[in-house]
This record gives sequence, structure tokens and C-alpha cells, in this order.
Amino acid sequence: MKILAAMSGGVDSAVAAARAVDAGHEVVGVHLALSRMPGTLRTGSRGCCTIEDSRDAHMVAGLLGIPFYVWDFSERFKEDIVDDFIAEYSQGRTPNPCMRCNERIKFAALLDRALALGFDAVATGHYAEIAFDDHGHPELHRGVDMNKDQSYVLGVLTEDQLRHCYFPIGASASKADVRAEAERRGFPVANKPDSYDICFIPDGDTKAWLADKIPLRPGLIRDTEGEVLGEHDGATTFTIGQRKGLRIERPAADGKPRYVVDVDARENVVTVGPREALTVDHLDGIRTTWCGIPPEDIGLGEDGAIECEVQIRAHADPVPARAWLGEYVSEPPASEYNVPTPRPAGQIMHVDVREPLSGVAPGQTMVVYRGTRVLGQATIDRTERKPVAIG
Repeated sequence: MKILAAMSGGVDSAVAAARAVDAGHEVVGVHLALSRMPGTLRTGSRGCCTIEDSRDAHMVAGLLGIPFYVWDFSERFKEDIVDDFIAEYSQGRTPNPCMRCNERIKFAALLDRALALGFDAVATGHYAEIAFDDHGHPELHRGVDMNKDQSYVLGVLTEDQLRHCYFPIGASASKADVRAEAERRGFPVANKPDSYDICFIPDGDTKAWLADKIPLRPGLIRDTEGEVLGEHDGATTFTIGQRKGLRIERPAADGKPRYVVDVDARENVVTVGPREALTVDHLDGIRTTWCGIPPEDIGLGEDGAIECEVQIRAHADPVPARAWLGEYVSEPPASEYNVPTPRPAGQIMHVDVREPLSGVAPGQTMVVYRGTRVLGQATIDRTERKPVAIG
């Protein structure tokens, strides 16, 4: 096959490209320039797609003897990822930019260009595997190393996209094995730290970054009974489950910490409460998509519920659940960053969890599994919490 290897400059994509070459494929390496500031430098394990990452990817491609290119996707990244991130926070949501990047950049814009240029598939260094059912339909499954499994962030992929994906390191026993292989191959990235946090906020200070992008309005901090406890600079910089930075002078009656349990961007109110108030037992998801063929036994209404597992964060444990579908919602009008909008178009997914979840925020992604297989995903829109015990 003719393979386009997406090379981030890290060890995983380097070994993935090497294995594609070893498998006899015709491989071309490409690094995506996503930053609007091409001179951006990497700081330890913070940030990615920097100028150092591009150079590292180029060095590995040279060692492999494959052609290498840098493609500028910075404008698309700004529009589809950065602007979306700002818009979601302006509505009091907590988005996952890595999910959006996989959905709109790596496996949409990149894959579309690759196919247009005659490539058969895009290879990446994700820890996940693709299998095929008896009818030849592709399925996405967890990687062998559960500690590094990245199937969650790939849950946005469609059946057609899966047909053109190639994950050479998904069956690796561990990240240590991948690093050892990179060392044997003489790759300079063998011991390079993994990147983490949000790549376009390399210093990790999301609140300060957002403060320059979203007009902030001072507002009230209330408890779950409605009593005013203090003021904030802007509700949109808070997220569900947040404990630090609340600036509440008066301690709770029981002396226990308080957490953000609700962010009302429209009313500009932040509500805080005890940890118990974060408990969630039902999720409503929008922007539902299926990762491959939808399960045949899921239907509309609770009578169409299926048994499954749901995962709400990249490294969270999946929990047993029941999932069923609701009706479609219509497309809302466009809005400016500081104006909350109705729910976007798409089918609603309803999920009851068998084990309570804590600190779930609208805007997060829930990915639905059956065993190791990813069924699909939806963006969390609303949650229901168990009543807080009194006394």
C-alpha cells in the first residue's frame, strides 16, 4: 500500500512509520504545522507540533530513507480546533480539543488530502487496533497496552475513515517496548517525553489564555441553596469539578472543600457545592457518531437500550452502562463567542451509568464500548445527579 505516515516528532509516530516501512509499504512522511506561530518552541513535555518536533520528525524520516514534507494546516486548525475551543468555553462547556483534532484535522483534512494524492491510508502512532467483522466492516478496538490505549480519542472516526487508517503500534505490549525499539533503530526521539495538556496552551494556564479571548463579566458564586458566597471574574473560565481558584472566603458549614457543580454561562453564575453534588448517573449526548457500523440492537427510547460500557475521559476507567437513542435536534443559528447557542444538530444518545461518575462537564466526550470495541461517541450536553444526602 501507499502510506502517508503522520509524523508528530514523537517516538510513537516514529516507530509507526518505521514499522510501515518494514511491512513493505511505500511510505511518505508528513509533519503537520498547526501553530500560527512557526517559531514556537517546545518546553519539556508541554506543547506539540513545534519547530523542534518538525526537526525531530525530519531526522527520523531521513534515517528511514523516506520522503518527508511539512504541510501547513494552521489556518484549518485555528478555525476548527482553537475557535471551537473558545466557542465551547464561552457557553460554559469543557471541550476536548484532541477529539476535535482527530475528527477534523488528522482524519478529515489530512486523510482527504492523502486520498486525493493517491495514498491508500494514513498511519499514525496511536495505541489502537482495527479489526474486520465477518462482512468486512472495520471496527476500532482498544490497544493492547491498556495504560496507553488511545481508542477513546479515536472514537470520532467513521466507518469510511477507519478503512483508510493504519495503526502499526496498536498491538505493542507497552510504551517501554516502543521506546526500546526506537533506541535499537537509533532514533533520537527514543527517550523524548510524551506531550500532554493542550498543545496550543503550552504553559497549561487555560484560564489566563481564555481571558484574552472571551469577554469576561464579573458575576456571582452561589451554593446549591442559592446563597451568594462570593464573586468571580467570568463564569466561562470555570469548569465542573474545579476546586482551586474559587476565592470563597467563608468556609462551608461542615468544613469540607467545595467544588464547581454548575456553570451557567447565560446567567453568568457559578454554583459550588460538596463533592457529593458532583455525582452523575445519567448523561445526554449530542453530535452522536458511530465508529464503524452502528450496533443493530440499539434503538429509540429505553426499550431500545443496549448494555455497554462508557468512558468519559481519555484515561478514565470505563463503567457499565445502558445506552439508547433519542430524536434528532435541528441545527442552531450561528453565534458570536459570548452568546450561548442551542444544541447542535444530530441524534441524542442517552446513557444510564451503573456506577456513579463524578465531575462530568458538558462538552466532554463520552465514548461507548462493548468490550474492547468502540461503538461510537457523543458530546455530553446534560447530566443528572443523584440527590445530595442531607445531614
